[in-house]
Amino acid sequence: MAPISGIATRGLSQEDLPAALLLSAEAGWNQAAEDWALFLEHGRLLGVPSTTGLTASAAILPYDGFAWISMVLVTGAARGQGLGTGLLRQAMGAVADAGQIPVLDATPSGERIYRPLGFRPVFPLTRWRGQATGQAVLPPALRPVEAEDLPSVTALDAAAFGAARPGILAHLWRRAPRAALILENGQGFVLARPGREAMQIGPLVAPDEASAATLLQAALGRLTGTVLLDMPDAWAGLAALLEAEGFRRERPFLRMALQRTAAFGDPARLYAVAGPELG
Repeated sequence: MAPISGIATRGLSQEDLPAALLLSAEAGWNQAAEDWALFLEHGRLLGVPSTTGLTASAAILPYDGFAWISMVLVTGAARGQGLGTGLLRQAMGAVADAGQIPVLDATPSGERIYRPLGFRPVFPLTRWRGQATGQAVLPPALRPVEAEDLPSVTALDAAAFGAARPGILAHLWRRAPRAALILENGQGFVLARPGREAMQIGPLVAPDEASAATLLQAALGRLTGTVLLDMPDAWAGLAALLEAEGFRRERPFLRMALQRTAAFGDPARLYAVAGPELG
């Protein structure tokens, strides 16, 4: 265990996942139990235990050259004690020890904490919320992603995101195969995953905004119920499409990296991210 201002922290395990899910649900976040399990499978979870479960958490997903920090959560009764900042610093130290650069997607309240620690803006995003009706017909330019497409999907995602993450993408594909679509020309794709209260679309990678719109509309047409989408603010055409579909802007995010303003990968191909917890 490592102390944070006299508070003991430890790495979390499978047994902690129900308490972790309660922590994110209390915050109103969308993560499902499978998302928390994903952090253990591909990264690390840190936490402050309590007699009743967990008081605070943080997650680290290591990629090539950088690592994603997310799920910095503190239960309402324990906020204001420095637990979140302490866990964040611990995660940053672990990432630095691995020779990687910490990257994260910040809420406005989180941004006020991250900037003094040296995080710099990379690009802004907006979370959109709406309803999918499942009424669209799959256009001929698209087809469902099959298992044999996953290496190509991984390569496309790596070019846009900045690192290969085959295990995570395969996990998303298995959880929502109906919304997993690829362009027939092999130049773009979209994935999704079910959350605690809504389906999250992303990542969405495409060669241009028109292709991205085709993928997005088709994915929406193969889903029903509440949908979330975290989209870089650069894409005004997609924003107009979402507004026409009845989606509304829910909250801003800011992608940030420690002492770095350049994006990893190629943001010109990235039309929706996998989510602030995954990058």
